[in-house]
Amino acid sequence: MMQSSNSPTTTKRPWPWAVFLITALCSHERYCDAFSVSQSSTLVRRQVRSNNDHRQVSSSSVSVLSAATVGHHRRSYASYSLSPLFASTKTASSSGSGVSTSSRLKRAAAFTDWAKENGIKYSGIQVSSGDANSGLGLYATQSLKPTDIVIQVPTKLTLSVESPVDYNTVMEKTLFESNPKAYRNARWWAALSIQLNYYDKINPINPRADNNGVSMRAWMESLPRVYDTPIHWTESSLEDLQYRPMIDAVRLQKRLWREQYDALTRASSVFASKISYDDFVWGCETARSRAFSGAYSGSAFNPIPYATSVALVALYLGLGLGTIEQAANGAALVVCGSILKDFVLPKLLKKQKYVICPLIDMANHRGVGASGNVAFEYFSDGFSLSVLEPGVSQGSEMFIQYGPRNNDQLLQYYGFVENDNVHDVYILPPIRQWDIGALEEACGRKIGPGRLEKLDRAGLLGKETASSSTTNTEAANDIAGVVLTRATGIDPAVIQALRALMSSDAEWEEAGEAIGNFAAQVSPQNERAARTAVRRAMELELENKATTIEEDKNLLNILQSKGSDVDVNEILSVKFRLAKKKLLRETIDNMR
Repeated sequence: MMQSSNSPTTTKRPWPWAVFLITALCSHERYCDAFSVSQSSTLVRRQVRSNNDHRQVSSSSVSVLSAATVGHHRRSYASYSLSPLFASTKTASSSGSGVSTSSRLKRAAAFTDWAKENGIKYSGIQVSSGDANSGLGLYATQSLKPTDIVIQVPTKLTLSVESPVDYNTVMEKTLFESNPKAYRNARWWAALSIQLNYYDKINPINPRADNNGVSMRAWMESLPRVYDTPIHWTESSLEDLQYRPMIDAVRLQKRLWREQYDALTRASSVFASKISYDDFVWGCETARSRAFSGAYSGSAFNPIPYATSVALVALYLGLGLGTIEQAANGAALVVCGSILKDFVLPKLLKKQKYVICPLIDMANHRGVGASGNVAFEYFSDGFSLSVLEPGVSQGSEMFIQYGPRNNDQLLQYYGFVENDNVHDVYILPPIRQWDIGALEEACGRKIGPGRLEKLDRAGLLGKETASSSTTNTEAANDIAGVVLTRATGIDPAVIQALRALMSSDAEWEEAGEAIGNFAAQVSPQNERAARTAVRRAMELELENKATTIEEDKNLLNILQSKGSDVDVNEILSVKFRLAKKKLLRETIDNMR
């Protein structure tokens, strides 16, 4: 817009934009302390739970807190945010076998008193146990309706870390002041383990939770002290799983956790003197089984930059320092700066956030039919647990979904197996390890020249050996084995590879000897040969197991009839291998 000649002082003043920009950026300072970066808890619900498990927003007035105003802000944020903060979760309520349920219940009572005293709001639920052997969970003390908010936790009470490269200033100053690099570069589960052990064994006071600090002791004492996870099993117990990918994953986990601990102890003699390897493992297991994770979407809503902008606009115009257009541009810059910091940059940088949230972390998992949903609330800066359809009846346990977890993940990090898990997978050996002669016999076809070489160059035969340098704790399939799932069956890329592998000379020539041309069915005869080959490979896998499905069923019945006299790990082992064999059998039947 043109400026009038009698106001030349308003045409060359770039400083308003600078002032507004500084306001926007400084008021959204990047906290290095992991507590403030973590978006944790207090009020409002928004459905965003578990990996690939986004839930819709819902609202209603509820008896649990003032949901009328809360629901309004929640809907505003839900429509504004392009993606929820926490799209995946790993929270768990693993029960420790080393401590009786009754003992943990007593400590849980002290914990819930602590929660209420420190601003955690909850209603309609309690920490309880279904029976003496079931561990703790969240149970409804009244009938709960869909969208009821039952727990609200302030961010300041949570433990959190942002990945990659985040650190907590209190932990660093206390334990790694002389050499902070190893701590700052620690994996997220190691960083959370350090926080847990700090409050559990060194100093229970959390200085960020309150002006005078808050003791975290009651929360720490409510946590399991021992976990029934395979990292503690003997080699013979691991072999009883009859499933090589799981055995390899646990061995990798042991190696990486030991290497991480050793790196931290080399960096700090203080850390080494205060936190043992067993303590560190306890913290890692607690973090792996109880932390929510998801794409980091910046800090919680901060009204300061907007209030400051309004004041600056009023002052700017009141003193006649510029035009309304200039003031509006400066205010718009604040809004853009906030959006950039809270939503755009975190997505571009692909940051992940991991948070352990007190009380909500008591909720147990159900793969299908979860009755609760955990969400971060942008405007109230907190986490909430709300009720999903169709509600929860009085006395029933309230379940959440940790994400689409297969039984490998559930057993390795949470210490349980889910029957008929819809998310379960089976990893067969890579095609290069299959019995080619048996496949040829089953299909009535010989594998022609050039097929295996082409598949190998395309990376469809898998690896000969696993990488010894991997640092991915989820790398259960590092050798690129053949994956089948309960939801979709055999990987389509495997069927494509087998179409090419079992093709006749005429089919191979017609496809131009190109693997890509076998992406779709080339003939009924070729399709039948490919499906027969993969079915025979699965049959051989099942036949080579040390026990049959029927034998495992009978053994499981015997073990479960013994009650508390049986080794829990033995039951878990049989449940796990039985679930894998049933998945194999189902997939074989579906390939006929």
